Amino acid sequence: MSLDGRELRLQRLMGDGHAVIIAIDHGLFDGPITGMEDLPATAAKINPVVDAVLLAPGMIRHCGSIFAGTKRPLAVTRLNWNTVYCFHLAYTGAKSVYSYDPVEALREGMDIALVSLTLQTGDEQRDAHNVEVFSKLTNTCHALGIPVIGEYFPTGHAQMTPEQLHADVLIGSRVVAELGADAIKTFHTSDFAAVTSTCPVPVLGLGAEKLPTQRDALRLAQREVEAGAGGVVFGRNAIQVSDPAAFQAALCEVVKNGRSADDVCRDRRLD
Repeated sequence: MSLDGRELRLQRLMGDGHAVIIAIDHGLFDGPITGMEDLPATAAKINPVVDAVLLAPGMIRHCGSIFAGTKRPLAVTRLNWNTVYCFHLAYTGAKSVYSYDPVEALREGMDIALVSLTLQTGDEQRDAHNVEVFSKLTNTCHALGIPVIGEYFPTGHAQMTPEQLHADVLIGSRVVAELGADAIKTFHTSDFAAVTSTCPVPVLGLGAEKLPTQRDALRLAQREVEAGAGGVVFGRNAIQVSDPAAFQAALCEVVKNGRSADDVCRDRRLD
């Protein structure tokens, strides 16, 4: 049986079974942040060995250089907007809304969609609304032959204990899979293997907050893959470094080739 477009795009993303995605969509919620003030310049420094770049739909046209080469990353495009990410605005509701039509994003150059879901917002109707947004966008993308990475992002994750974060991510990730996501992006937890083993689709571990050293970030990626992750999605940790392309090459060695973070740091002389 031949593969359809959705399966082909997902197969290309996952490649040998482990994907490396670089996230530069932070401006959608934070405005310009360190290392991403000039987003086209940031994109131009991304190492084309990575599998994909996550960015807002309105920025694909401005960052075309990274997607123009023969060996180019895929464009992963975020389609909904959620107040849970706007830390500097101190929102508390974690409400998701439609922000970009999948057909228009496809015209802009989207290869794969990312749709986020947040639950346990403290309001049952808001939770149901968030599920509705997730489901409608996912169904529309699938009808267009576009795979969806479902991002599960817990409400108030920074205030959670490790046990609370794990319990939330364990349930939320499975819900995202049950709603039809082709892959999942979420936080590394204290028992990440339980998350990856109970989802029938690849689970991609976040880099999350900026870690003190590149070695710390690579060790996190190693732990995620060893716990069964299908890859990683790193933003600040892959961009806010002295040589982003060099770090991203090192990240691919750890995630895709199974090398230890310490060995890669030694060979590449990373901190």
